Amino acid sequence: MTDNVLSRPEASEYAPYYHTYIGPIEDQDVMGLLRTQANAFDPLRSLSNPDAAYRYGPDKWSVKEVIGHVTDAERVFSYRMLRIARGDQTPLAGFDQQPYVEAANFDRHSIATLIDAFQTVRAATISLASELDDVAWRRMGTASGFPVSVRALAYIAVGHAAHHIEILRDRYGMSL
Repeated sequence: MTDNVLSRPEASEYAPYYHTYIGPIEDQDVMGLLRTQANAFDPLRSLSNPDAAYRYGPDKWSVKEVIGHVTDAERVFSYRMLRIARGDQTPLAGFDQQPYVEAANFDRHSIATLIDAFQTVRAATISLASELDDVAWRRMGTASGFPVSVRALAYIAVGHAAHHIEILRDRYGMSL
């Protein structure tokens, strides 16, 4: 079980694009953030359906779609963590977020259902992360054509969620 603070990944452990997510949190306790972020969307439970369907622009996702996207991305990042932590060297494909959001039809769900789904997925990520040892955290694999370590994937999951929480605050005017 991981009780110590997980050291931040080196730049060689992830695609340059992911520095957008890792950079802002690289000196923080990623395991602690995994736990505290689990409830980050709770303040949105009280949104009315029209407020949860709000889009700040014509081609932008709704609040519900943002939460659904964060959940789907976490599923992908956690799956990659599992495969690589277990020593699987099969290159893992990338995923295009837009078709995922379109196919999911998140707006048909209640905001509470989507928040519950995020919390369930995050709990599974925490469970997986909690059982990894130092060797597993440092294992490298390939995802989206780039080398990536298990620990980088944990940082990416946290940083990705933090990125979208900030967007919900800044562009959607949500209180999180």
